[in-house]
Amino acid sequence: MLPELTSLSGGVSRLQIGTRIGRVIRINPNRIVVRGLSDVARIGDEIVIKPAQSGDLPAQVVRIEPDHIVLLPEGMPDGLRIGDRAVHIGERGIAPDDSWLGRVIDPRGVPLDGRPISEGGVLRPIHAPPPLASMRRPLGNRMATGLMALNTLLPIVSGQRVGLFAGSGVGKSMMLAELARSMEADVIVVALIGERGREVREFVQNTLGPEGMKRSVVVAATSDRSALLRRSCAMAAMTVAEYFRDKGLQVLFLSDSITRFAEAHREIAIAAGEPANLRSFPASTAQQIMKLCERAGTGQAEDGDITAVMTVLVEGSDFEGPIADILRGVLDGHIVLNRDIAERGRYPAIDVLRSVSRSLPAAASDTENQLIGEVRKLLGIYERSEVMIQAGLYAPGSDPLLDRAVKHWAALDAFIGQSGDATIAESFLKLRTCLADASGVV
Repeated sequence: MLPELTSLSGGVSRLQIGTRIGRVIRINPNRIVVRGLSDVARIGDEIVIKPAQSGDLPAQVVRIEPDHIVLLPEGMPDGLRIGDRAVHIGERGIAPDDSWLGRVIDPRGVPLDGRPISEGGVLRPIHAPPPLASMRRPLGNRMATGLMALNTLLPIVSGQRVGLFAGSGVGKSMMLAELARSMEADVIVVALIGERGREVREFVQNTLGPEGMKRSVVVAATSDRSALLRRSCAMAAMTVAEYFRDKGLQVLFLSDSITRFAEAHREIAIAAGEPANLRSFPASTAQQIMKLCERAGTGQAEDGDITAVMTVLVEGSDFEGPIADILRGVLDGHIVLNRDIAERGRYPAIDVLRSVSRSLPAAASDTENQLIGEVRKLLGIYERSEVMIQAGLYAPGSDPLLDRAVKHWAALDAFIGQSGDATIAESFLKLRTCLADASGVV
C-alpha cells in the first residue's frame, strides 16, 4: 500500500464514532477540574478543553474522584471559563512510520521542521509495556562506538542500556554527539528532553548533519514546553524506537537527559497531590524511570534490539543523588565523566575506574579481559599515588607496578581520549601498543 494510503487508512481507523463531553467546574493555574467524565476517564487519558473564545487546550487526567476528574493542562489556562466543554479523547498514542526517518517531531508526532508528515497505520500507546522478560534474547555482539575507551575498556553490546553520568559543562553532550555520529545502528532515535531550542537545531544540523539524519528520528520537547510534553518526550521517542525494533532493526536510543525527564514527572506528580519524599522527588519517580529503561534492551524472537545510552545530569557532580542511584541499579552499565579530567583538557573526560560495563567479561575474550584488567590495575595504582608523585615523593624502583604505571600513564590517558573510526580489533591493538615496553612485550 502506498504511504499516503497507509496514513489515510490509519487516520480513518482512529476516528471516534462518538465522544463524551464534560464541563469545567474549577480552574487553577496548573490544574483543571472537570465534571461528567469520571465513569469513562482513566489515569493518563487525554482530554481536550474547548474554550469559546480561544484555541483548544490539551490536558491529561492525573486524578479521578467519584464526581470529578483532575487534569493537568499542557499550557496556561488563559481564556478558560467555568462551563467550558471538556472532550474525552482517550489513551495518548502516536503512529510512527518509516517516512519519519530524517524528521524532527514533538511528542505528539507533530513535525517541528516545517514539513508535512505521514502517520503509520497503527496507533501505538506511548505508555507501552516492555517485552516479556522470559522471552528476551541475551545481550548481543559488541558494537563499535567511535571512542577507543568504549571499544575496549567499557564495551557496549547490542541491547545494552548504559547511563552517561556527568555534571554540567563536562562534555556530556559532546560525547553523546560522537556516539550519534559513529555508533553502529540501523536507526537512531534521539529524545531531547527540556533542551534549549538553539541546542535542538545545533544537534540536528551540526551534530547529526544530513548523513546522520538519514537514519535518525529526533523527538524534542524544549524547555518552554509543559511538564506533560517534556515527560512524554522520552516515552514517545521510545515508542518510535519500538516501532523500528519490531521491524527487526538494530536501534540506538539516545536520551538527553533522564534527569529532566524525572524533573518533569515530579511537577506532574506533585500537581496530582503526591508528596515529594525521595529527596525532593515523589516515590513514583523510580517506577517511571524503571518502566522507561525496561522498554529498551534486547528484543524477542525475530525483533531487533534497542541499545540505549541515557544521560544523567548530576547536580554539583553529586553522583549519589536519587536519579543517579535509581539508574545505576536498573542499567547495564554506567560511564562517568569527571570534571577534574575535563579541566585538564582531556575529552571525553571518561573516568574509567568509576565506570562499569556489565557486558564484561562476556563481551571480551580471555586475552582482552586480561588486558582490560591490567589497564585498570595500572590506572588504579597511579590514581592512589598521584598526590605523592606530584609532590616529588615518588622514588623509582620502590614499587615495580607503580613504576610501570608512571611509565605508561600518559599513553593510556591519551588513548582513553581518542576517537575515530577504528574497529574493535584495531582499538585493542592500539591499547596493547600503549602498554608495550621497549622490546615490544606487553
